[in-house]
Amino acid sequence: MGKLVSTVFVSLDGVYQAPGGPSEDPRDGFTQGGWSVPFDDEDFGRFVTESFGRVGAFLLGRRTYDIFAGYWPKITDPENIVATRLNTLPKYVPSTTLTDPAWAGTTVLTGDLAKEVAGLKERTDGELQVHGSGALVRSLTDLGLLDTLHLMTFPVVLGAGRRLFPEGTAPTAFRHVGGSVTSTGVTIATYELTGPPSYGSYEIPADA
Repeated sequence: MGKLVSTVFVSLDGVYQAPGGPSEDPRDGFTQGGWSVPFDDEDFGRFVTESFGRVGAFLLGRRTYDIFAGYWPKITDPENIVATRLNTLPKYVPSTTLTDPAWAGTTVLTGDLAKEVAGLKERTDGELQVHGSGALVRSLTDLGLLDTLHLMTFPVVLGAGRRLFPEGTAPTAFRHVGGSVTSTGVTIATYELTGPPSYGSYEIPADA
């Protein structure tokens, strides 16, 4: 059985929209696309290489899938582990509008998300990885299906854009299980989902 693992780039104010380029996701008039690019370094590349070395299949949101499908099939260098894995391993896309995907190895999921993903986890050897796909990550978190979250926090505040966990997200607790900081200041934190949060109080009991 595989683990469902998500990797998401976010700014300090929680924005995940269009980290890779200006044209990636301009919804709602967002003009700051490409905000993660200046922080690329060897530490960042090492993390990506190690991550893609563990993948068994990909689960992608529709928008992320379209972005990837427009770029990665053009990269044919066999030494590029990201391109090799994306172009050869199974890719699954929950969608009601994608009917005829051209990218080889793509399966469109049209049924109940919880059942579909639970079945994929059972059948996958290695990690079932979600990259980007913020709306999908929120749904998987709300359903309690996400096992591990790699949150890559970049030292920039954007002040606009779509946030990974906006108001209305199901309350969820995570356990920190690892992390590092790149030479450019990107914090890579790894969390495992543990369930609903626990609550307490710092108030001093009246009879103390």
